[in-house]
Amino acid sequence: MKLVRHGPEGAEKPGALDAGGAIRDLSSVVDDIAGDVLSDVGLARLRALDLAALPVVDPATRIGPCVGGVGKIMAIGLNYADHAAETGSKVPKEPILFMKATSALSGPNDDLWIPAGSEKTDWEVELAVVIGRRAKHVAEAEALDHVAGYAVMNDVSERSFQMERSGQWTKGKSADRFAPLGPWLATRDEIADPQDLSLWLRLNGETMQQGSTRTMVFGVRTLVSYLSRFMTLHPGDVIATGTPPGVGMGKNPQRFLRPGDVVELGVDGLGAQRQRVVADPEAAEASAEP
Repeated sequence: MKLVRHGPEGAEKPGALDAGGAIRDLSSVVDDIAGDVLSDVGLARLRALDLAALPVVDPATRIGPCVGGVGKIMAIGLNYADHAAETGSKVPKEPILFMKATSALSGPNDDLWIPAGSEKTDWEVELAVVIGRRAKHVAEAEALDHVAGYAVMNDVSERSFQMERSGQWTKGKSADRFAPLGPWLATRDEIADPQDLSLWLRLNGETMQQGSTRTMVFGVRTLVSYLSRFMTLHPGDVIATGTPPGVGMGKNPQRFLRPGDVVELGVDGLGAQRQRVVADPEAAEASAEP
């Protein structure tokens, strides 16, 4: 199934794509695409529905982040060898972990906000993994059993906040609208092999990133298992698995997002996003120095 959340920001309703690609409203069946709904039992219940009998959602309706109730967003740094090379970094011996604030979540086609004081806002197309069942000390062989499904994420990054302001990467990764997620959550059965998916990103129509999850340093099974050694993963938690080469920081000369730019990105089988870049509407009220 392909599951979506539709409606105004903060008041999204659950939905699913029918065979023709129309969104059917699931509000009469579940409260949200979250929690137990993401379990194997919960998803089996949704698969058994006759979607044609459910209301059609107006195609003009806003699409929100495809998962609700997200407890944490864990992200993996330098997880493509060719991306590590373009940033001048060594391929890590173990996964590099950082977090993105859940307040960064946004819909796949919402405006992308440049935060106050930013000069180096960058793009990163990524495969996102959504947890469906509690995972703690999970073996790699069983890791995918804990996955509800997969989605597209743009791991938007402010490079000066991330790299030049000392401390953790998190502050360069967590501004509002820095985690567009969706358009849909493709359940685990929809994706035959998460390590054989193409990823792409275009800026103003020009291809910036073109890669494949085949070149991940650490695959999805490894990441779920590895993370579960250090923290319990809960239904709705999101893992952003890293980005292929082609980010603005790696260009020569470097290239970063400016108001008026349009970013488009996607992953095989998971749909596409489109974001118009604008200044954070609250930036004028903020100091230029965070």
